[in-house]
Amino acid sequence: MNNAAQAVVAYLAELSEQRRLSPHTVSNYRRDLEKLIAAAGETSLAELQVHQIRRFVAQLHGKGLSGRSLARTLSAWRGFFSWLGEHDAVALNPCEGVRSPKSPRLLPKALSVDESARLLEPVDEGDQVLALRDTAIFELFYSSGLRLAELAALDCDALDSALHEGEVRVLGKRSKARLVPVGSKAREALAAWAVVRNSLAAVEEKALFVGRRGGRLSHRMIQERLALRAVQLGLPRHVHPHMLRHSFASHLLQSSGDLRAVQEMLGHASIASTQVYTHLDFQHLATVYDKAHPRAKH
Repeated sequence: MNNAAQAVVAYLAELSEQRRLSPHTVSNYRRDLEKLIAAAGETSLAELQVHQIRRFVAQLHGKGLSGRSLARTLSAWRGFFSWLGEHDAVALNPCEGVRSPKSPRLLPKALSVDESARLLEPVDEGDQVLALRDTAIFELFYSSGLRLAELAALDCDALDSALHEGEVRVLGKRSKARLVPVGSKAREALAAWAVVRNSLAAVEEKALFVGRRGGRLSHRMIQERLALRAVQLGLPRHVHPHMLRHSFASHLLQSSGDLRAVQEMLGHASIASTQVYTHLDFQHLATVYDKAHPRAKH
């Protein structure tokens, strides 16, 4: 490798083309590795030592990066140095043994069942086509626990399985496909949207959800429409797509108690990622206890 910048470009290309990581993940890796290059300055990657990496981490922590962000950054650096070692560009991985500062684990923010129901109520905003589209989007988020990228990537061929079989196939992280159930309310909303979709969609557009110009609806626009719906209905906090995914998971777990099923529907590779919703479940029980038990305040 001639220099650090070229090494980063080659590494990111491998992550994208061979390991098939998503553009969003590759972008995160790029930002993290740019921090490494900036911190190293004139020092070559091959000369970096463990104590220098610890100092870089401390500097980033001093600038306000959380323990969780630093853990992700260190993971990116560690993987990069391992790759450099495989290409004989460095003799050792200076990130081995370096740990990020711990930070409090924040529980995912989820809507209550009543708030979720309010969010899915019809809204008279003047444009009936957009209203039907948005309702279909929000119902599908909450019904199936989809990630934003998974929902935005759906094509029209997903309609048949959603409407007739009550399931939809999505492509998750690392291009891993899974089938998720679609509830009756979401199917009704999708059927209503299917009737009017062609009045908005461009000719030969395959995307299930389209914008005013007829093309695939962007991630940003979906986020903005959801936030607007929450404001219109008077919900007391900012609502984003991942909050609906969290709400789906916590409500389903509260009702079923089946952690493994929730893991599969969310597409988590490890059940440890899903176990956070058991904390949400206890939080719900504790809240009910505090409000209802006669001796809870003693």
